[in-house]
Amino acid sequence: MAILPIVTVPDPLLKTISKPVEAVDDDLRSLMDDMLETMYAAPGIGLAAIQVGQPIRLLVMDLTEEEQEPDPQFYVNPVLTWTSEELATYNEGCLSVPEQFADIDRPAECKITFLDYNGVEQNIHAKGLFSTCIQHELDHLNGIVFIDYLSPLKKNMAVRKVKKLVKEGG
Repeated sequence: MAILPIVTVPDPLLKTISKPVEAVDDDLRSLMDDMLETMYAAPGIGLAAIQVGQPIRLLVMDLTEEEQEPDPQFYVNPVLTWTSEELATYNEGCLSVPEQFADIDRPAECKITFLDYNGVEQNIHAKGLFSTCIQHELDHLNGIVFIDYLSPLKKNMAVRKVKKLVKEGG
């Protein structure tokens, strides 16, 4: 396994709409393992393939707390099939927008269909932080970063801060 470099704003790659995965094979599982290691090392709770330079519809997540046993989750070709009308607000951050956080409103619940680590179709109903995180990562697959929900002023300030952080080697 390897720790991969994470793409940060304002890299135009993050605006790419990712393509569906053709097949869940050993090469893809190797990428999923590398993405998981990268996410844990960052540290983060979710990572989309585009964030490591791969424009494919793939993401990994693990919402466990530090003292809990890891519970890695893999989502290949995830599709949002339903969202609740009720909204929930979470203070979101992103590995591609380091050290920047903002309150974002998203549907409190959602349903997703996807292929798992072994290529088996799964359906889930997500609530709370799980729902927020999966929607955040799905946005990445559609070329959306959480700061895109902010006012132009706040978004530009966040991008400037990230550029400065990256320039300073942070």
